[in-house]
Amino acid sequence: MYIAIAGNIGSGKTTLTETLAARCHAKIYQEDTNNPYLNDFYQDMSRWAFNLQIYFLGSRIKQAVEMLKCNEDLIQDRTVYEDAYIFAANLHQMGLMSSRDFNSYMGIFDIASHLIPSPDLLIYLKASVPTLISQIQRRGRAYEMSIQEEYLARLNDKYENWINNIYKGPLITLDIDKEDFILNPTVIDRVVEQIEALRKTKR
Repeated sequence: MYIAIAGNIGSGKTTLTETLAARCHAKIYQEDTNNPYLNDFYQDMSRWAFNLQIYFLGSRIKQAVEMLKCNEDLIQDRTVYEDAYIFAANLHQMGLMSSRDFNSYMGIFDIASHLIPSPDLLIYLKASVPTLISQIQRRGRAYEMSIQEEYLARLNDKYENWINNIYKGPLITLDIDKEDFILNPTVIDRVVEQIEALRKTKR
């Protein structure tokens, strides 16, 4: 079974991925946070936007090749769809990625997306900008300290559009403002129950 965790920067994807993997005995595929363009990107977004996104896309394709060989349950921290429909699309809309670069990027994404399996279940972590800011500051990654609230708000808008109008697969939405799975473990219990129910329908 292939479960993917989606959500904005600071929404808690990695923590949920690790928690569910332990509960469901699944293999973890985490997002590559060692992108060599991250620091430069947050200092000069227009200069490094294309480089950043192409690196993430390549990393996601490499990960997908490994996932195709996996014969066990797996949980992925962020999807290739978010790279395209959320982050790259937002950078283009903000004028930080040229149309030429965006079209080249989407051409590669279109090829890759047909080679990558779709999740059996997507868990979307929805969170307000104040919650995202609080959690970003709490984890203290230096390159994230310069992220602007407006940027996070735009990403949230993209996520809502993707979830409500584009994504078509099985979906669980957790509103992190109201369902803090760290402070309230019963949230995890409920998600695990839903995963097990879905797993039974796929046997």
